[in-house]
Amino acid sequence: MSDPTASSRFVEVADRVWVARYDWFDVNVSVVEGERGLLVVDTHASRAAAEEVLVDLRRLSARPVVEIVNTHVHVDHVLGNGAFRAAYGAVPVTAHEEAAAALPEQAAAAQAHARGSDDPREQGIADTEVVVPDHTFSSVTAIDLGDRVVELVHPGRGHTSGDLVARVEGADVLLAGDLVEEAGNPVWGEDSWPMDWPLSLDLVLSLAGPGTVVVPGHGAPVDLDFVTEQRSAIGVVAETVRDLAGRGVPLSQALDTGQWPYPAEELVHAVRRGYEQLPRSQKRLPLV
Repeated sequence: MSDPTASSRFVEVADRVWVARYDWFDVNVSVVEGERGLLVVDTHASRAAAEEVLVDLRRLSARPVVEIVNTHVHVDHVLGNGAFRAAYGAVPVTAHEEAAAALPEQAAAAQAHARGSDDPREQGIADTEVVVPDHTFSSVTAIDLGDRVVELVHPGRGHTSGDLVARVEGADVLLAGDLVEEAGNPVWGEDSWPMDWPLSLDLVLSLAGPGTVVVPGHGAPVDLDFVTEQRSAIGVVAETVRDLAGRGVPLSQALDTGQWPYPAEELVHAVRRGYEQLPRSQKRLPLV
């Protein structure tokens, strides 16, 4: 039993919008309150981790969770879905259609990797039931919380093919998932879209104003200037890949040849994926 007098980890960042930041993965879980109840955005990385979130959430509010949103497919944001359903019943889980389609394979790979770990928290990943989002959309959708609406927008491919951002009616806040990164540099994984990411962030920026609080998937909330600067650096990565490929620099030499805004060792997947995604017309052949 949690102590109802204990403080919650959740911090209010806008009107009836709270964010809790958890050490493991330095991941954020956000909560939006409406007349119907609570909407939770991202659910952490395992059942055990989500149960920790649930303790904090109950200290924050006695209202029920009535909606769940997953910002993208990666397991640190979705594997707590089952714990929330165990606590609150068959709550709808909404994600972009690409994220929902990719989750079974993504989760299976993460769980297989976790089984070989000595870290009890990672073992928790292996032991967690995977709950795939049952409400999906392709471009834009909205969740009605009674007295306010949360708009979900797929701005395009970037960190993954199925990223979404959430814009809350009546609160100048944008929940951006891993399209925006504050805890470290942006992360280009094997499922990233480096050539699309800058344009997707342009759409995200169009949804924000000078006073908007932007909540990243990891780290502290940021402002519009931070997102603009990060978009510029992500754009430099994409344009450098385009330039190198257009000059016929082979992929094997690209990391050493380019002038990058981030450490080259963090850009292995960004460069490889970028070369793969460029149309043939933008590459000087042969590339070896």
